[in-house]
Amino acid sequence: MSWFLDAFADIRDPRALNARHDLLETLTIALVASICGAEGCSDFADFGADREDLFREFLTLKHGVPSHDTVSRVFRLLDPKAFSRCFGRFLEDLGAVGEGVVAIDGKTLRRSFDGAAGRSALSVVTAFRSATSVVIGQEGFRAPEGDSEILAARALLRCLDLTGYLVTADAIHCQNETAQVILDQGGDYLLRLKSNRPALHDMVKQAFDDTAFRADLDQAHTTDADHGRLEERTAWVCHDVSWLSGPKSSPQEPVLLPGLACLGMIEATTTRDGKTTTTRHYHVSSRPLSAQAYLTAARRHWSIENGLHWVLDVTFDEDQARNRKDNGPENLSILRKLALNVLKRAKPGMSVRRKRKRSGWSNAFARDIIGQMR
Repeated sequence: MSWFLDAFADIRDPRALNARHDLLETLTIALVASICGAEGCSDFADFGADREDLFREFLTLKHGVPSHDTVSRVFRLLDPKAFSRCFGRFLEDLGAVGEGVVAIDGKTLRRSFDGAAGRSALSVVTAFRSATSVVIGQEGFRAPEGDSEILAARALLRCLDLTGYLVTADAIHCQNETAQVILDQGGDYLLRLKSNRPALHDMVKQAFDDTAFRADLDQAHTTDADHGRLEERTAWVCHDVSWLSGPKSSPQEPVLLPGLACLGMIEATTTRDGKTTTTRHYHVSSRPLSAQAYLTAARRHWSIENGLHWVLDVTFDEDQARNRKDNGPENLSILRKLALNVLKRAKPGMSVRRKRKRSGWSNAFARDIIGQMR
C-alpha cells in the first residue's frame, strides 16, 4: 500500500497528538473496506476487525484495528479540501490522467442534512473523465449557506490541470467566468446553451432553425435502437461566430463567452411505442470541433449519470448514506469515489457490483484489487 500511503502522506491528522491509531492506516482500512462492500464507519470497523489478518499483511496496526468511534471521528474532523487534493497524486499513479472529455456535474447527498444543527443536505460537484470512468476531483457545497453549484464548479476547476481536456457541463455552467477558468487551466469547454443566456440562445436557435443556414455546415448522424426505442441524432457545427457580434448582429447583442470558436446543435428524434418526439440541444465551444467530434463529446457528457451517479446510488447505496455530522458526509463521498476509481481500473471485464462482492468474500480476490495500490 506504499503508493496510497505516499499519495496521502501530506494530509494533517486533525486529532490530538497522542491519537492511538495512525491516520493513514485508518484511511487505508476504510478505503479497502469500501472497495469490499462496506457502506459506513460501523461497517469499516467491523470489516477491519474481521479481516485483521489481511490488513496485517501491509499495515503495522500497533494498537490493533480502530473502533467505529475512532473511524467516525477521523472522517468528521478531517479537512475535506486537503483530502480531496490528494486525488491528484493518487490518480497520477493510477494512470488516470490524459486527454479526453471531462464532465462536470452536481449531485445532492439526500440524507446528509443535519436537522439538529440546521444544516441542509450536502451537494458535490464532480469532475469525471468519461473515457476511463474515473473521478478526478470533487468540491462540496451546501446551497442555503451561501454557496452554489456554479461557485463550487469554479473552485474545483481551478484545482485541476485541464491541459488537453474538453470540459463539458450543463447550461447552469454556461458562464463567462467559468469558461475563462477552464481556458486558464489549459482546457477547452463545451457548454450547453439554454435560455439562461437569452440573447445568445435566441440568436443561435434562430440561425439553426434556418434550413439554408444548416445546409452548408458540417454534420454527423447516428442511429441507436435498444429496448424498443429508436433514436436518431443529427449534429451540425458552425465555426463562423463573427455574425454574433458587430453590425449584422441582433440589437440585443449577446455577451460572448471568452475563446468562443464553435456553435452546435443536436437534433434527436426518438420513437417508442409508436410515438415520436423531437428535441433540439444547443452548445457553445472554445474548440473548433467537427460535427462527429461534437456529437461524441456531447453524448459522453452523460456518461457521468450512468458511470458515476447511478453506480454510487445503486452499488454504493449513496442516497441512503446517513452520515451528517461535521465533515463526515463530504469525506465519505470522497472515499467512495476513491474506491470506485480503484474498482473501475481493476479487472475491466467485470461489473463493479461483482468486484465488490467477490472482494468481500475472498481475501485472494481483494488482494488482486488492492494490489494496484502497492
